[in-house]
Amino acid sequence: MPVVNHDELRRIGRRIFVAAGSSEDEAGIVTDHLVEANLKGHDSHGVGMIPNYLRNLGNAKAKANEKGRVISDSGAFIVYDGARGYGQITAREATLLGIARAKQNGVAVVALRNAHHIGRVGTYGEMCAAEGLVSISFVNLTDQKPAVAPWRGGDGRFGTNPVTVAIPGPTPERPIIADMATSKIAMGKVRVARNKGQEVAPDTLLDNQGQPTTDPNVMYRRPRGALFTFGEHKGYALAFICEMLAGAVTGSGTMRPERQDAESVTNGFLLIVIDPGRIVDRSWMIDEIAAMTDYVTASPARNAAEPVLIPGDPERISRAKRIAEGVPIDDETWREIAEAARGYNVLVETPAS
Repeated sequence: MPVVNHDELRRIGRRIFVAAGSSEDEAGIVTDHLVEANLKGHDSHGVGMIPNYLRNLGNAKAKANEKGRVISDSGAFIVYDGARGYGQITAREATLLGIARAKQNGVAVVALRNAHHIGRVGTYGEMCAAEGLVSISFVNLTDQKPAVAPWRGGDGRFGTNPVTVAIPGPTPERPIIADMATSKIAMGKVRVARNKGQEVAPDTLLDNQGQPTTDPNVMYRRPRGALFTFGEHKGYALAFICEMLAGAVTGSGTMRPERQDAESVTNGFLLIVIDPGRIVDRSWMIDEIAAMTDYVTASPARNAAEPVLIPGDPERISRAKRIAEGVPIDDETWREIAEAARGYNVLVETPAS
């Protein structure tokens, strides 16, 4: 499999998005977000998304150079309309507003609606934690066929609906970031498995007859298969809660049948940002976090090669490794990127394997 330096991926992505109409700043923000997802081991949300983004841009389902706008502001409560701008832009703007308002008021609740795919949600939690803030977020999606089956169900009824919690860590460079899809795996990981010609783990997918399968191609046929939620009924409950909070409470909309046919993606995003300094002495809190982190990670590892980690450590380990060694990109993903780039007269050369 080709391995590509992250700086080269950034250069390629920026060229593509500029050619597609983005400003240099926007192209940099979107590309950096995607490449950072690759570096942190989340290839499902990395540069392999570029073809989908360009397709949605060409169909007017995404807009370049659109930051969105505040449509309601009552102090700690803000409603932000993404206006179909790239989600990496609109969710970033909404998060920055939430950070500023939480510092001012102690807490902020930001509802983002009508945004194109916002990417790896952990990015926004990292932004909050870097400012010493706690954040909780819920995301749903509409405007595509549902991909995840409810507990006891046999077909898709909602999206992968991630939930994210971010907390300042024992040290500034080690924030606690729990960022997870409520499906057993993210839909993008199914795409990666398909592109690599691999099967997925058992008890991950249902075919279009509602029967378990390991074939990722069932998610790319009509009628479509479905993903399991993680943790059986518990993951389903979280997925349902995400649908309600990010879809109904934000005003973005839920995955009702009339919102399933656009073959795009619209994210609803409910972000809660808290200044813990309004609750507890900050120094005491960090000492407590550090002490508990030390206690938990001192648990004897069952496998010496796999020490106990805290949420966010796997991404940091992956990032260091991939910066040093490069980012693996499968041949099919690279072919899709190159083909999409050609539509904007950008030549993407095949990397050496």
